[in-house]
Amino acid sequence: MAARRRSARGKPASAPARIERDSFGEVEIPADAYYSVETIRSVRNLSFSGRSLGNLPAYVRALAMVKLAAARANRDAREIDARHALAIERACRAIIGGKYHDQFIVDPLSGGGSIAINMNVNEVIATIASKSLGRRASVLPKDHLNASQSTADVCHTAARIAIVGEWGPARAALDACGAAMRLKEREFRNVMTIARTCLQDASPVALGTLFGGYAAAIARRTAAIDHAVQVLMKINIGGTVIGSGDGAPVVYRRTILKHLRDATGIKLRLRPNLYDAAQNIDDLGSVAASLGLLAEVLMKVVHDLRLLSSGPEGGFGEIRLPAMQQGSSFFAGKINPVVPESLSQCCFMILGCERAARLALERGELNLNVFESSAAIPILDALAMLARAVTSFTVYCVRGIVANEERCRRLAARSRYR
Repeated sequence: MAARRRSARGKPASAPARIERDSFGEVEIPADAYYSVETIRSVRNLSFSGRSLGNLPAYVRALAMVKLAAARANRDAREIDARHALAIERACRAIIGGKYHDQFIVDPLSGGGSIAINMNVNEVIATIASKSLGRRASVLPKDHLNASQSTADVCHTAARIAIVGEWGPARAALDACGAAMRLKEREFRNVMTIARTCLQDASPVALGTLFGGYAAAIARRTAAIDHAVQVLMKINIGGTVIGSGDGAPVVYRRTILKHLRDATGIKLRLRPNLYDAAQNIDDLGSVAASLGLLAEVLMKVVHDLRLLSSGPEGGFGEIRLPAMQQGSSFFAGKINPVVPESLSQCCFMILGCERAARLALERGELNLNVFESSAAIPILDALAMLARAVTSFTVYCVRGIVANEERCRRLAARSRYR
């Protein structure tokens, strides 16, 4: 082998390489890679986002759970023998535990109905499993890893499992934010200030009522997302490409759901109509829409806090936000509401994710929506951003808000609508 070769992306690489062949010709692959020719071709032909599947650990773990359950069901159906099934299961458990994620190099947003994702997963697990068997046998990506499955039901199912899992941290962050708002509602229940409608003075009101409203809105939107996420527990595993189940034995289809429940700890169910599941991803659209509404509520809250804390001389000045860092490189001592503004920018991004998911829904045609990853992955992104941004907002802003009681009393006393 030459000392200097070219990587999958066409750049010079000095690492040793191996040659593999398929019907399209020869492909050069890093010698120590667990992936194979299908993965390399996908990386070369379909990459555009600058991301890799391995950067989505929740999705990778979910894919491994699906492959683990499939191996057990295929063993039950005698599609693969117990030795192969056990080797696959060991490999999947290693991936679920966080190993080998660097081997998942395909672009998760690549075209072809997520074929690159499924093949990358098949190849990596097959290699890991084969190494555990040594020279006694080999595990093949298509014959063993993909037995009784298609990309359509594997990725559909894994994406929903991943979203259900990622919703947990996001919900916990929202619950903590709502609880902090309720504490402020009680803390400010006797601080009277002036209400405003149409940004004009209205009657006196307790400052705490605003925070109680924020808590209620956040709780309502959290409940709506929770309901939408629960629907994702209805999956299409066993439906194969278009929902017919062609290529999946009866025994496999009868046992796969039980094995997947065991692997995930989630009370998964089958969609009533598997043809519908292949065609329509409005369950993902519903989650995206609910996240979008939450983002708009949070932006309203953030905008209110920025108004109420504006000043200190030329603004409302009714509350003080925690001073976390310097606000300006020009105005010495200026403190800006940077934490609320960060949450607002997070919400802009969530709304972008919502739009991508909704486009993926409406652009699907006929018997299979091949754009599903463009809905599922933005939702995963939105949940991860949401959990981080809301946690920072709660810890570094909400919990430290202080009422400017003197300013509030003065405004309440000056109201003409007392």
